[in-house]
Amino acid sequence: MNDEIRDILATMVGGEETRDAMFTDTKMIDEGATRLSGLLASVSPSSIGTENFLSLFITTAGDIRTILYMIARCLTDIRRYDTENPNPVLVSEAANLYAPLAHKLGLYMVKTELEDLSLKYSEHDVYYHIAHELNQKKREREEYIARFVESIDKRLKQTTLKYHIKQRTKSIHSIWQKMQKQKVDVDGVFDLFALRIILDSAPEREHADCWQVFSIITDMYQSNPKRMRDWLSSPKSNGYESLHITVLGPDNRWVEVQIRTERMDDIAEHGLAAHWRYKGIKSTEGGIEAWMTNIRAALEAGDKDSLTGLVEDEVFVFTPRGDLFRLPMGATLLDFAYAVHTQVGNHCTGGLIGGRHVTLKQKLQSGDHVEIHTSNNQSPKQDWLNIATTSRARAKIRQSLKEAEAGRITLAKELLERKMKNRKVEYSEPTLMHTIKRLGYKVVTDFYRAIAEEKQDINQMLEAYLSQQRHERGEDEVETRSAADYIMQQDADDERHHSSGDVLVIDQNLKGVDFQLAKCCRPIYGDEVFGFISATGGIKIHRVDCPNARAMRDRAPYRFVKARWASKHGNQYSITLHIVGQDDMGIVNNITSIISKEEKMLMRSINIDSNDGLFSGHLTVMLEDTDRLTSLIKKLKTIRGVKNVTRV
Repeated sequence: MNDEIRDILATMVGGEETRDAMFTDTKMIDEGATRLSGLLASVSPSSIGTENFLSLFITTAGDIRTILYMIARCLTDIRRYDTENPNPVLVSEAANLYAPLAHKLGLYMVKTELEDLSLKYSEHDVYYHIAHELNQKKREREEYIARFVESIDKRLKQTTLKYHIKQRTKSIHSIWQKMQKQKVDVDGVFDLFALRIILDSAPEREHADCWQVFSIITDMYQSNPKRMRDWLSSPKSNGYESLHITVLGPDNRWVEVQIRTERMDDIAEHGLAAHWRYKGIKSTEGGIEAWMTNIRAALEAGDKDSLTGLVEDEVFVFTPRGDLFRLPMGATLLDFAYAVHTQVGNHCTGGLIGGRHVTLKQKLQSGDHVEIHTSNNQSPKQDWLNIATTSRARAKIRQSLKEAEAGRITLAKELLERKMKNRKVEYSEPTLMHTIKRLGYKVVTDFYRAIAEEKQDINQMLEAYLSQQRHERGEDEVETRSAADYIMQQDADDERHHSSGDVLVIDQNLKGVDFQLAKCCRPIYGDEVFGFISATGGIKIHRVDCPNARAMRDRAPYRFVKARWASKHGNQYSITLHIVGQDDMGIVNNITSIISKEEKMLMRSINIDSNDGLFSGHLTVMLEDTDRLTSLIKKLKTIRGVKNVTRV
């Protein structure tokens, strides 16, 4: 730490004694400065001037002394720069990082010098043009200020107030900003200079005296209400107190007048250091710690005229190029992807953090350098809403899911239209709406979504549509009746006897034995079975899970014989299904339609009753084996309105 830096620090903190008490731990300061230098090296120049980076800089510093040291070091460096060969990176840091920090701390003299020097090196011609114009009209300006001060001084002397008046020309950087904002040359900037009326007031009289001066000046000259600044009633968080007014002086020239007391002026010159000195914090070890705690609190609190302060529930992460993003604490890689760009988020598959592969769920930490991986085959999923935490990401995911669903529904409509055209089916909107309702869909989009997801068979839907057409024409009323009291019975023998010697193997590989399939459980090929010798000597074949099996074993275990299927042998078996669901005009037609399309399957009977919009009944069919049975049950369950299908 050289002498120049030490002198600047003494100015910042209110004297050499305070400086020496604060900056004893040089190792800690050096370590903090190294961390901050590394942070600056990792970020893109465009990010340095952002609120996000300022907050991250304060967090990384860890100690307020490190920040003060970095400001002082920057000021000493930029004072030594060669105008012919300036360092653009450090000039940018001076203007966009250290000057705002100095402003936040109330170090206005340091802030002004950093801004002026950075302008001198970044906009060399502009800087010297403004300086030349100010110098050319210096005498004229001084004469005008003298006349203006004389008029005010004469009026103030008529009061009992103790005061003195300072005058200053605005900084070159401030003038340049006004030129940029107002789009004028130097001559077009009216308030090039400002007066400070500094009162020697007792603490209890400070505000009253300031407002008295305000009243006197606004009585003498017209004020601009839009330029009024009252930092007496609401001081800045860095302790700054003052009353600013802009009045139209002689020759219709605008002049800014700042009204404050000696105490307020000391704080304005030396920032937070003077502010806390007036609060009674001394340069002792304990006092220094309290002083630094208060400065850090103010630094992090922010105010309306400075950058936003540190927010502890946020994280700051970088792109591979060094661009900085601020996200809420707990944000994931997916949130970051959507913060970069919507399309990056939509196609995100994962990423790298510090060279380590991570998933979409990875939570981010401040300082992470994040690289996003994308794929054109990736698209948002419903469960992404459980991963994303930011409102932006969640909104974009919902929007994408909605657009994707709209696309699928459009394709489903086109597919249905093609099918109808190929089958030369006449399209009718009312008929289609009735068919969709018959199939159990309350919302049309649910119907198209089911087609898109292949949950609704299009051919089955077309059969229902044609049935509805016939019904509307009065051509096919029977097929479209509801399930209410529906009975269909075909003649058949429920007690089919089998004597084929190669269908079942009974007991010790005996074949050619007569047997009968039990009516209580109706076994079919593929079921696990056993034989039971009846009182008449015949053998009945039961399923192993027959509801009567346990009672028979308890009563006569000696009558049990082993049995197993030998082959299908082309036989068909009768099974009964219990089916329940929501009643509909086309439910019976839909059930029978599925069975009629199955090869080697015959429906023997269907008996269904309905009550209060629900139906329940039994369906008996002839089929070959358990595989066909399982397939049939699965298909019946896909019918819209069918809630459950079980084997009796």
